[in-house]
Amino acid sequence: MKAKIFEDLIKEVHEKGICQECGGCVSFCSSAEYDIIGYKDPHTPPEYIHKDQCLKCGICYLICPQTHILDSELNKTYKFTDFNSMPIGNYDDIYSCQATDKEFLENGTDGGVVNSILNFMIEKKLIDGAIVSKTLAPFSREASFAKSKTDLLQSSGMKLDISSQLEEIQKFSTYTHSIPELNRYKFKKLAVIGTPCQFNTIRCMQDLGVTPSENMEICLGLFCYENFYFKKSQVEKFETDFNIKFSDIKKINIKEDVIFKLMDDGIGEKIIHIPFNHLKNYMRPACNACNDFSNIYADISFGGLGSSDKYTTVITRTEKGKNLFSQVLDAGIIKCADLDSSKKKTMIELISQFSQSKIKRKEEFMKNLE
Repeated sequence: MKAKIFEDLIKEVHEKGICQECGGCVSFCSSAEYDIIGYKDPHTPPEYIHKDQCLKCGICYLICPQTHILDSELNKTYKFTDFNSMPIGNYDDIYSCQATDKEFLENGTDGGVVNSILNFMIEKKLIDGAIVSKTLAPFSREASFAKSKTDLLQSSGMKLDISSQLEEIQKFSTYTHSIPELNRYKFKKLAVIGTPCQFNTIRCMQDLGVTPSENMEICLGLFCYENFYFKKSQVEKFETDFNIKFSDIKKINIKEDVIFKLMDDGIGEKIIHIPFNHLKNYMRPACNACNDFSNIYADISFGGLGSSDKYTTVITRTEKGKNLFSQVLDAGIIKCADLDSSKKKTMIELISQFSQSKIKRKEEFMKNLE
């Protein structure tokens, strides 16, 4: 059988509107002499740049999270069967934690746990640095490289004080193109913070031995129900729909819904909760084609769902993730809330509910594509 190549991805994935823009295909090809595949617009699927240089090896097709070619191999490695029987994936344990460092706790989206772990790894020289997500404006992020505590604090959470930049940004997206950044830095051991679709691709790359996946020391995954995307022309509509001014948004958090912390006329803070379904018009369409909420292929998964304010929900999955988490706990870098079996069960059930909702959403979306 003839191997499928990037042209097939265009027909089967891009033209259907289900490209996650994870960047796996771009990262693989950007290591070649020519940039065969690339982004002409970072908010649209990648395209051929030098089609005549394509080797037609088919690796881009294999590592795409929407082709599912390597699912059975990945599921063996990560001891996963299917989303119906294991909606949150295979895991070791679940915790609710917060950073002991006041700066990470204060600036973090939830409990400041992810950046505390990264800082521990950097200081112990377990990694050379990390690809993280830096907020530019409300609903706008970009990937950045962090190799110090200062770098991590600058990227921490979704705390915003950048209203002056709003005029410069024409398109807003909470999705961070992390994988294409991997080839920009010389490193031997790197930590990556990413979404489920990105880690699906990374694990496929590792399974095939595709450079630079061998240098990814740890995968710290984020819970992801959906990402948001809209053009600047939609900002006014958003502000009218929800009576929120972009310039007033100081922090965004995601738990059972989307939480906005606003400056209230300079006097104090105002908090607004908006359900996910009310933000449907601003959701990235390709997110409909993803059924992984809790990041099943991560070494450790993180999110706000299930934990109280200023705490991060942590799910340890792999032996590597379990060992790292144990080291961080022993070092006093983070502390965990005292959870009994009943509380853990409640957390698992809540995460399962969101996972099942995302699974159902994908099933309905894909039926409509047929």
